[in-house]
Amino acid sequence: MPNFNHNFDIQSVEVTVGRDTIKLETGLMAKQADGAVVASMGDTRILATAVSTKEQKPGISDFTPLTVNYKERTYAAGKIPGGFFKREGKPSKKETLSSRIIDRTMRPIFPEGFACETNVTAMVVSADPNNDADILAVLASSASVVISSIPFNEPVAAVRIGRINGQYIVNPTKEEQALPECDMDLTIAGSAQGILMVEGGAKEVEEEAIIAAMEVAKPEIDKMCAAQLKLRELAGKPKFEYVVEKLPQEVVDLANGAFREEAKKILHAFSDKQTRDLQVAQLKKNFAEQLTEQYGDNAATYAGIALENIMYEESRALVLHEGVRVDGRKPDEIRPLSSLVGYLPRAHGSAVFTRGQTQSLAVATLGTKDDQQMVEGLEDTSFERFMLHYNFPGFATGECKPDRSPGRREIGHGELARRALLPLIPSEEEFPYTIRVVSDITESNGSSSMASVCGGSLALFDAGVPMKSPCSGIAMGAISGEGKFVVLSDIMGLEDHLGDMDFKLTGSRKGITAFQMDVKLKTGMPLDVLRQAIKQATAGRMFIMDHMEKTIAEPRKEVSPYAPVIYKMQISVDKIGAVIGPGGKNIKRITESTNTKIDIEETGVVTIAAANAEKLNQAKAEIEMLTAEPEVNKIYKGKVVSIQPFGAFVEILPGKDGLLHISEIAKHRINKVEDVLKLGEIVEVKCVEIDNSGKVRLSRKALLK
Repeated sequence: MPNFNHNFDIQSVEVTVGRDTIKLETGLMAKQADGAVVASMGDTRILATAVSTKEQKPGISDFTPLTVNYKERTYAAGKIPGGFFKREGKPSKKETLSSRIIDRTMRPIFPEGFACETNVTAMVVSADPNNDADILAVLASSASVVISSIPFNEPVAAVRIGRINGQYIVNPTKEEQALPECDMDLTIAGSAQGILMVEGGAKEVEEEAIIAAMEVAKPEIDKMCAAQLKLRELAGKPKFEYVVEKLPQEVVDLANGAFREEAKKILHAFSDKQTRDLQVAQLKKNFAEQLTEQYGDNAATYAGIALENIMYEESRALVLHEGVRVDGRKPDEIRPLSSLVGYLPRAHGSAVFTRGQTQSLAVATLGTKDDQQMVEGLEDTSFERFMLHYNFPGFATGECKPDRSPGRREIGHGELARRALLPLIPSEEEFPYTIRVVSDITESNGSSSMASVCGGSLALFDAGVPMKSPCSGIAMGAISGEGKFVVLSDIMGLEDHLGDMDFKLTGSRKGITAFQMDVKLKTGMPLDVLRQAIKQATAGRMFIMDHMEKTIAEPRKEVSPYAPVIYKMQISVDKIGAVIGPGGKNIKRITESTNTKIDIEETGVVTIAAANAEKLNQAKAEIEMLTAEPEVNKIYKGKVVSIQPFGAFVEILPGKDGLLHISEIAKHRINKVEDVLKLGEIVEVKCVEIDNSGKVRLSRKALLK
């Protein structure tokens, strides 16, 4: 334990979660922040801080200006960053995804109308290889706000749930997560009232396993929330007050009186997103013109907010009272589907998948081992053989905006789609390619990440990747009110914005491969509603998969002629040096003469990648020559490398000579070897004996007629 030579008012609490003891401590570090907590589990430590302005942003808004940053300091693992500058650079994928998890868990808990700029930072300052920092960061981030002066309704926390041989494990170690028997990796977050966020993947598990994992997680979340409240009792600050700006009552009354019926007509009459948006925009403009004389510059803002509130209420009422959605569908109805494969002639695999007004152009590319993505983590460096990248340009929604580098949303959606397809990708032994899928969203009206899953699966089939099964995905929503819940299948953008849940489910016919859920209700979503949603989602997935299988039922038997040809062969470990040669001479000669890429592993596995089969076979033959062993009774064409009075030495394999005795050169007796053979001459010989010491005896005479 560290020794202190100063007096600090340090307060701490401990809580047991699963098999681990977690400690929350405040009062030592970052005391000028509104709230600061150090969370410890094993040797992993997270410093989380929360800072907020004390003034509301001007105007009326339902958006909480919250910024969350999860950061990994490499010193936490005793490492110095790579690269030229030797310091941490832009956020890694892990940091981005972890920031999203914290944000999505905490955002629904902030009070409605709270618009003070708030920053939450979770910094990994010590990393224990056995304990994941991202889970601990959710707890630390929540605790930093709970004890601060920042308004926050209640604590939240998260656990990771794994399943090994049917047994659910709370916060499994990284070693346990890597076990082949571990078929689930879910991050489950929530408050004492309910589950708010779920994120994770699985190996084609049954539907009920997801609900069972939540049931295991909930008591652990409750304990961590209670610990935060205890810490607040010991060291909490009074919450500051803020004033929420509201619409003038006259505006609300005018909107309800003159414009509510017009808004309802638009919702009923126009199912097309762009047409509906244009009609709503015109209605807002008409309303703003009536407000301009009294409210001046605020007229457009007031008109927009008032009509958005009406659209929110009426679209939800339409579902709750009439069982009909804005676009005319029933709650469990899927939008029209369309798909085709092989759209791009030079790509290794391509697909265009369209669901309603959402479309993905998915493209699969096959590469070599050199194309694998190196991922530098705190503890170690790994390589990703399967990548999926998601892009969302402005034109997909008809917006005129610059095309920038991928943001958190793009990275998060891409990772969800990658996680969905990963359990179905063949092993490297079965299919020795590096695989990249790119999903370019060319049109969007909700569920674009699930379109990426479906399009990605089709593109992989088109590329000839021998996947275990096709994979489909669907986005689900829910509308609650008047004591009931209505679950919606295949939600569009408006339903995502106005609904109470965004829940995505992917998988094969056998089971679930990925799951993501965000709940907007502060009370969470009841488990019986989630059961219904999963069951309804599975029915929708099967409907979508039926359509996909009509487009392409199984992976193509051969890869594209434009894809590299890859072959794997096993050589003896003691032959690796012979293939490489002195200073890499042999391997360099082979790769240059055949225009191939050759990778040799320590185990003796040789991977050859070539532009075509002819070049590959040339390289393969050369390697076989370098690694071959002489065989008795086999005939060789060898080079005379030495002449002695008793015979000649002939190189029958690279670096392997055999003795051709003078008596075995010809059928008749000869006096001198030079009478028949010359140095450097190519001669056909037969291996007649290999003695116990490995010496080879050759015969030319045995081949003469």
